[in-house]
Amino acid sequence: GLWYQRRVRVQISLKNYDPSRDKRFSGTVKLRHIPKANFKVCIIGDERHLDEAKTLGLECKSVEDLKKLQKNKKLVKKLAKSYDAFLASDGLIKQIPRILGPGLNKAGKFPTSLSHQESMEEKVETVKKTIKFQMKKVLCLSVAVGNVNMAPDELLANIMLAVNFLVSLLKKNWQNVRSLHIKSTMGKVQRIY
Repeated sequence: GLWYQRRVRVQISLKNYDPSRDKRFSGTVKLRHIPKANFKVCIIGDERHLDEAKTLGLECKSVEDLKKLQKNKKLVKKLAKSYDAFLASDGLIKQIPRILGPGLNKAGKFPTSLSHQESMEEKVETVKKTIKFQMKKVLCLSVAVGNVNMAPDELLANIMLAVNFLVSLLKKNWQNVRSLHIKSTMGKVQRIY
Protein backbone atom coordinates (compact mmCIF):
# COMPACT_ATOMS: atom_id res chain seq x y z
CA GLY A 1 0.00 0.00 0.00
CA LEU A 2 0.87 3.66 0.22
CA TRP A 3 2.55 3.20 3.56
CA TYR A 4 5.21 1.05 2.03
CA GLN A 5 8.31 3.19 2.07
CA ARG A 6 10.08 2.79 -1.23
CA ARG A 7 13.64 2.27 -0.19
CA VAL A 8 16.64 3.34 -2.15
CA ARG A 9 19.57 0.97 -1.99
CA VAL A 10 23.15 1.13 -3.09
CA GLN A 11 24.47 -2.11 -4.54
CA ILE A 12 28.16 -2.63 -5.11
CA SER A 13 29.47 -5.71 -6.81
CA LEU A 14 33.12 -6.50 -6.28
CA LYS A 15 35.96 -7.88 -8.34
CA ASN A 16 39.49 -9.11 -7.57
CA TYR A 17 38.14 -10.12 -4.23
CA ASP A 18 38.15 -13.60 -2.76
CA PRO A 19 35.67 -13.89 0.12
CA SER A 20 37.23 -17.14 1.28
CA ARG A 21 40.67 -15.54 1.61
CA ASP A 22 40.24 -11.80 1.87
CA LYS A 23 38.77 -10.56 5.06
CA ARG A 24 35.03 -10.19 5.11
CA PHE A 25 34.07 -6.95 6.59
CA SER A 26 31.14 -5.37 8.29
CA GLY A 27 30.70 -1.93 9.60
CA THR A 28 28.38 0.91 10.31
CA VAL A 29 28.28 4.31 8.74
CA LYS A 30 26.38 7.34 9.97
CA LEU A 31 24.55 9.10 7.16
CA ARG A 32 23.72 12.78 7.08
CA HIS A 33 19.97 12.23 6.76
CA ILE A 34 17.70 9.57 8.23
CA PRO A 35 17.25 6.98 5.46
CA LYS A 36 13.98 5.49 6.63
CA ALA A 37 11.00 7.76 7.17
CA ASN A 38 9.05 5.78 9.75
CA PHE A 39 11.96 4.38 11.74
CA LYS A 40 10.72 2.85 15.00
CA VAL A 41 12.93 2.78 18.04
CA CYS A 42 12.28 1.09 21.37
CA ILE A 43 14.06 2.03 24.58
CA ILE A 44 14.69 -0.77 27.05
CA GLY A 45 15.26 1.30 30.10
CA ASP A 46 15.83 1.63 33.80
CA GLU A 47 13.36 3.91 35.59
CA ARG A 48 15.14 7.12 34.70
CA HIS A 49 15.44 6.22 31.04
CA LEU A 50 11.81 5.06 30.90
CA ASP A 51 10.65 8.42 32.24
CA GLU A 52 12.84 10.22 29.73
CA ALA A 53 11.58 8.05 26.85
CA LYS A 54 7.95 8.78 27.81
CA THR A 55 8.68 12.51 27.92
CA LEU A 56 10.20 12.30 24.43
CA GLY A 57 7.25 10.25 23.16
CA LEU A 58 9.42 7.21 22.45
CA GLU A 59 8.19 3.66 22.85
CA CYS A 60 9.82 1.90 25.75
CA LYS A 61 9.87 -1.34 27.70
CA SER A 62 11.04 -2.22 31.18
CA VAL A 63 12.95 -5.33 32.19
CA GLU A 64 9.66 -6.57 33.68
CA ASP A 65 7.99 -6.20 30.26
CA LEU A 66 10.73 -8.32 28.71
CA LYS A 67 10.48 -10.98 31.40
CA LYS A 68 6.80 -11.42 30.53
CA LEU A 69 7.88 -12.84 27.16
CA GLN A 70 9.47 -15.78 29.04
CA LYS A 71 12.10 -16.31 26.31
CA ASN A 72 9.33 -17.45 23.98
CA LYS A 73 11.05 -17.43 20.59
CA LYS A 74 7.93 -16.40 18.68
CA LEU A 75 7.24 -13.48 21.00
CA VAL A 76 10.86 -12.31 20.99
CA LYS A 77 10.88 -12.51 17.19
CA LYS A 78 7.68 -10.47 17.11
CA LEU A 79 9.27 -7.88 19.39
CA ALA A 80 12.36 -7.70 17.14
CA LYS A 81 10.13 -7.27 14.07
CA SER A 82 8.12 -4.45 15.67
CA TYR A 83 11.06 -2.04 15.80
CA ASP A 84 13.88 -1.00 13.54
CA ALA A 85 16.26 -0.61 16.46
CA PHE A 86 16.58 -0.87 20.21
CA LEU A 87 18.51 1.17 22.73
CA ALA A 88 19.06 -0.08 26.26
CA SER A 89 20.31 1.47 29.48
CA ASP A 90 23.96 0.48 29.83
CA GLY A 91 23.25 -1.07 33.22
CA LEU A 92 20.72 -3.45 31.69
CA ILE A 93 22.38 -4.42 28.45
CA LYS A 94 24.19 -7.47 29.89
CA GLN A 95 20.93 -8.87 31.23
CA ILE A 96 19.11 -8.79 27.91
CA PRO A 97 20.40 -12.09 26.46
CA ARG A 98 19.61 -13.74 29.80
CA ILE A 99 16.06 -12.40 29.77
CA LEU A 100 15.22 -12.75 26.08
CA GLY A 101 17.61 -15.37 24.77
CA PRO A 102 19.49 -14.71 21.50
CA GLY A 103 16.47 -13.42 19.56
CA LEU A 104 17.40 -9.75 19.20
CA ASN A 105 20.94 -10.63 18.30
CA LYS A 106 19.78 -13.12 15.66
CA ALA A 107 17.58 -10.44 14.14
CA GLY A 108 20.58 -8.12 13.95
CA LYS A 109 18.93 -5.79 16.44
CA PHE A 110 20.97 -6.09 19.59
CA PRO A 111 20.41 -2.86 21.53
CA THR A 112 22.76 0.09 21.37
CA SER A 113 24.00 1.04 24.82
CA LEU A 114 22.69 4.25 26.36
CA SER A 115 24.23 5.91 29.39
CA HIS A 116 22.81 8.62 31.65
CA GLN A 117 25.57 10.99 30.54
CA GLU A 118 24.29 10.94 26.95
CA SER A 119 21.37 12.76 25.46
CA MET A 120 18.71 10.17 24.62
CA GLU A 121 17.36 12.34 21.85
CA GLU A 122 20.76 12.68 20.15
CA LYS A 123 21.55 9.00 20.54
CA VAL A 124 18.21 8.04 18.96
CA GLU A 125 18.93 10.40 16.04
CA THR A 126 22.34 8.79 15.56
CA VAL A 127 20.84 5.30 15.58
CA LYS A 128 18.28 6.38 12.98
CA LYS A 129 21.03 7.71 10.71
CA THR A 130 23.37 4.74 11.10
CA ILE A 131 23.31 1.95 8.55
CA LYS A 132 24.87 -1.45 9.04
CA PHE A 133 26.25 -3.60 6.30
CA GLN A 134 28.17 -6.79 6.10
CA MET A 135 29.98 -8.62 3.42
CA LYS A 136 28.67 -12.14 3.14
CA LYS A 137 30.10 -14.90 0.98
CA VAL A 138 28.80 -13.26 -2.16
CA LEU A 139 30.59 -10.52 -4.02
CA CYS A 140 27.88 -7.98 -3.57
CA LEU A 141 27.17 -5.39 -0.92
CA SER A 142 23.77 -3.85 -0.65
CA VAL A 143 22.66 -1.21 1.80
CA ALA A 144 19.56 0.95 2.16
CA VAL A 145 20.53 4.62 2.13
CA GLY A 146 17.22 6.37 1.81
CA ASN A 147 13.67 6.41 0.50
CA VAL A 148 12.07 7.89 -2.59
CA ASN A 149 10.31 10.65 -0.66
CA MET A 150 13.58 12.26 0.34
CA ALA A 151 14.84 15.42 -1.30
CA PRO A 152 17.27 14.48 -4.10
CA ASP A 153 20.18 16.35 -2.52
CA GLU A 154 19.61 14.60 0.83
CA LEU A 155 19.53 11.26 -0.93
CA LEU A 156 22.67 12.14 -2.86
CA ALA A 157 24.49 13.13 0.33
CA ASN A 158 23.62 9.74 1.85
CA ILE A 159 24.63 7.83 -1.29
CA MET A 160 28.00 9.59 -1.48
CA LEU A 161 28.72 9.00 2.19
CA ALA A 162 27.79 5.33 2.06
CA VAL A 163 29.64 4.61 -1.17
CA ASN A 164 32.84 6.39 -0.16
CA PHE A 165 32.81 4.64 3.18
CA LEU A 166 32.25 1.18 1.66
CA VAL A 167 34.92 1.72 -0.98
CA SER A 168 37.39 2.90 1.66
CA LEU A 169 37.08 -0.51 3.35
CA LEU A 170 38.11 -2.40 0.24
CA LYS A 171 41.73 -3.36 -0.03
CA LYS A 172 42.23 -1.78 -3.44
CA ASN A 173 39.40 0.72 -3.10
CA TRP A 174 37.78 1.45 -6.50
CA GLN A 175 39.86 -1.25 -8.19
CA ASN A 176 37.77 -3.77 -6.24
CA VAL A 177 34.51 -2.33 -7.55
CA ARG A 178 32.99 -4.01 -10.58
CA SER A 179 29.81 -1.98 -10.67
CA LEU A 180 27.69 0.30 -8.58
CA HIS A 181 23.93 0.50 -8.85
CA ILE A 182 21.34 2.68 -7.20
CA LYS A 183 18.07 0.85 -6.89
CA SER A 184 14.69 1.80 -5.52
CA THR A 185 12.25 -0.92 -4.55
CA MET A 186 9.80 -0.22 -7.37
CA GLY A 187 11.78 1.95 -9.74
CA LYS A 188 14.37 1.10 -12.28
CA VAL A 189 17.98 0.36 -11.49
CA GLN A 190 20.52 3.01 -12.32
CA ARG A 191 24.06 2.03 -12.98
CA ILE A 192 26.47 4.66 -11.73
CA TYR A 193 29.85 3.03 -12.12
